[in-house]
Amino acid sequence: MSLFSSPHDHIAVLQMNSELEQAQTELFSAHCAVHQLRLRYSSDDLARFGKRDVLRKSAETVSALRDFYAKIESKIPNADSTPCVSQPTPEQITQAVEWITGYLREQHEHYSPVASPIPNDCKARLWPYFSAALLDRVRIIELRGALVRVPDFFAKIRGLGFEPPEIAHMDSLTFLDVVAFNQRLSERALVHALVHTVQMEVLGLQRYVELWVQGFLKTRTHFTVPLEVHAFSLSSKFLRPSIEKFSVEDEVLRWISDGRY
Repeated sequence: MSLFSSPHDHIAVLQMNSELEQAQTELFSAHCAVHQLRLRYSSDDLARFGKRDVLRKSAETVSALRDFYAKIESKIPNADSTPCVSQPTPEQITQAVEWITGYLREQHEHYSPVASPIPNDCKARLWPYFSAALLDRVRIIELRGALVRVPDFFAKIRGLGFEPPEIAHMDSLTFLDVVAFNQRLSERALVHALVHTVQMEVLGLQRYVELWVQGFLKTRTHFTVPLEVHAFSLSSKFLRPSIEKFSVEDEVLRWISDGRY
């Protein structure tokens, strides 16, 4: 039974897609956590030494999700009926990098005067993972639904036949060392944003944007851009109960060394 009385019920559709994207974020975080398990332990070791109730419940959850999404996937219109995705020219890519770099700097200047330091209780939990100097320097602002301004150049990008990311649905956006939360601060979103701050500092803003654009053009969704994958992975790792601490800067340097961005 459909919840929509009319195909033009735009508000309900927007809400549904917002919830769908939130679910996608949670699924992607879970995928990153499982990937870390896969890298560290064999399936034989997990089956032999892992807690049986945890393994069974996890397998049941995955099976139920697979069935749920498979049913939806079977009803999605055939991909063959959709037009081929065009590729931008090198000049257009260069222009996009310039636009995004300028936008990040512009929004940094816009929010810096009204942003606040990270609360001390948050700093205390984050200190083992980020340097004290970075945590002291970063400023945050909660927009509580006001939402970050959509860049003017998004309209130009759409005019060229490309679809930019939906930044209004993102929990947070990182403008160098200023983090804007579209709603309210959450620890997961803060860690995710701070990973981006570290990435920008280590790579340099120009290179960071170049890699982000390249990744987005390959996948056409911000969730699977390697820079985002790493931020999702590290924020999930941070939230998992563990005595193991890690340096986000060291993790970023490792990914750069391995060419994973």
